[in-house]
Amino acid sequence: MADTTLADRPVPAGIWRRLARRPLALLGLATILVVVLGAAFAPLIAPYGPDEQLFEGLTLQGAPLAPNGQFVFGTDLLGRDLFSRILYGARTSLVIGVVANGVALAIGTVVGVVAGFFRGWIGAVLMRFTDLMMAFPALLLAICLAAIFTPSLWIVAMVIALVNWVQTARVVYTETTTLSEREFIAAERTLGAGSARILLRHILPHLVPMIIVWGTLGISTTVLLEATLSYLGVGVQPPTPSWGNIIFENQTYFQAAPWLVFIPGAFILALALAFNLVGDALRDVLDPTQRGRD
Repeated sequence: MADTTLADRPVPAGIWRRLARRPLALLGLATILVVVLGAAFAPLIAPYGPDEQLFEGLTLQGAPLAPNGQFVFGTDLLGRDLFSRILYGARTSLVIGVVANGVALAIGTVVGVVAGFFRGWIGAVLMRFTDLMMAFPALLLAICLAAIFTPSLWIVAMVIALVNWVQTARVVYTETTTLSEREFIAAERTLGAGSARILLRHILPHLVPMIIVWGTLGISTTVLLEATLSYLGVGVQPPTPSWGNIIFENQTYFQAAPWLVFIPGAFILALALAFNLVGDALRDVLDPTQRGRD
């Protein structure tokens, strides 16, 4: 009877064709594309600098302006164009989200593969350490680590990576343990194949689909965590714009100017949801048990 686990099949050649049949996945991809292009071309698209204080950006009473023809998303308490700050803030969220998730994915994959393949005392030590890290609430641990160092974009990215690798390690460990017990791995060992060959030729290639899915889903977590840290004041610091610190800077004026909180909050939610939609679609597309249904 043929096995139908995700790890047993390569990535299908028609992945884009199958993704195109999922409207929610296309919506997620379109949202990500819009945010990425907006962030990449922020200096060309943004009508003003992210910290440019405009005299015409405030009312005669010194209050921020609501969204209008000149200021699409309105202005903030200092008369800065919110649309421009959102575009530049997208750069922060995407850079930290992608870098932190990439580092966390690499750490988790190495720990999970080593622990699941070699087992013994090496696997026991690595997984007990992983369990210890999982016992700490990720947000609380991230706040503690961020408070130790001088906040910067790269420090925040590394802090998020250090608290976000444990879930990847646990998932990769489980999958690697299952693969290590399969007949074709036993056959390779019988033929005299070394550990390095088995890992590089058989274990890691079979883990690629799962890592792709897990990595896509993980970006939404890192984006939310970065926004939370910046909102709490231990993440990216002004004047560098971040969607999180934009909300923090303007929260006291929420009742009079709710757009200052709702608009950056909507971007955070939309980007996190978009990566989740794409990740869920990739999970279904790469799952061999679902291929016959497309």
